[in-house]
Amino acid sequence: MQLYNKLSAKERAVLIEKAGKDRLTLSFYQYAKINNPQEFRDQLFLVWDTLDVLGRIYVANEGINGQLSLPADRFQEFKSHLDTIDFLKDIRLNIAIEQDNMSFLKLKVKVRNKIVADGLNDDTFDVTNKGVHVGAEKFNELIEDNDTVLVDMRNHYESEIGHFKNAVTPDVDTFRESLDIIEEDLKEHKEDKNLVMYCTGGIRCEKASAYFKHKGFKNVFQLEGGIIEYTRQIKENELENKFIGKNFVFDDRRAEKISDDVIAQCHQCGKPADVHTNCANDACHLLFIQCDECKVEMDNCCSTNCQDINALPYEEQKALRKGQGNSNDIFKKGRADYLPFKKDLRNIYDSLKKDKS
Repeated sequence: MQLYNKLSAKERAVLIEKAGKDRLTLSFYQYAKINNPQEFRDQLFLVWDTLDVLGRIYVANEGINGQLSLPADRFQEFKSHLDTIDFLKDIRLNIAIEQDNMSFLKLKVKVRNKIVADGLNDDTFDVTNKGVHVGAEKFNELIEDNDTVLVDMRNHYESEIGHFKNAVTPDVDTFRESLDIIEEDLKEHKEDKNLVMYCTGGIRCEKASAYFKHKGFKNVFQLEGGIIEYTRQIKENELENKFIGKNFVFDDRRAEKISDDVIAQCHQCGKPADVHTNCANDACHLLFIQCDECKVEMDNCCSTNCQDINALPYEEQKALRKGQGNSNDIFKKGRADYLPFKKDLRNIYDSLKKDKS
């Protein structure tokens, strides 16, 4: 019985090309009590592997978080299987705005402690006691209200390339960091302001809304389905788009264009740019924004040091890495002292604090 992926990404890419079928990229999540995550994980893998599902799925006692792709002609089979699971029946599936057959090249279903890492003791609050879900039209109304504070619950490298107009975008590396920052900066407005939040697909806001209600915030709202569903609704209902730039996504596409605005800059030269790339030096792999000119000049590397290493024969690169472990930059997202044009957003709350005074 096969319970794990056995093909490499290259082998899978070849099979996708040969199949010649269009694939759908989608995401979904659900908070629910799963008593035996490992058993549930194994059951999912066995079924989804037969459906040619590929992606990254996390299962935990608190629920499931899935980002995946599958052949478009097997979508109904996939949906029918979800409907056989009580807490996934009729669940909303966020279909990607921009499709790419190579968005995922492996099926990874992993058991985690949580589907959203938060650093919190889940016993302290009820994650199902969430805020009010609002669609695109109501969301647009709320964020124009002077009594609303709009908060981006994503990390700095996500909001850097795209965000809603007038949103507070905390300069944080993790979801957990943003919880404390937001609570501290808005503690005087727990009752007189609307706290409206958004994220990529809704999963982080779902937990954050329950957390802030637990902390005493009275008027808590979240964008239902996140930026992905918002984009679908504004197109379908011909609503005004208040999102500028790109929506960062966690697959090989890296981002979906929501508007034509380029609000970020190349981290190396400062020119307008919003394309994330990983440093070509395998020992670094830093994720950063690089324009086309710098990509050519720097050989897709983040620094001259990495450029020199990457120019070495492969065996010499391996010898240099031997016994050294991975560079910490592998786990960073656009944070490096030698990137002169990485935006510093740590004072993003200044305007909000001025409004309070």
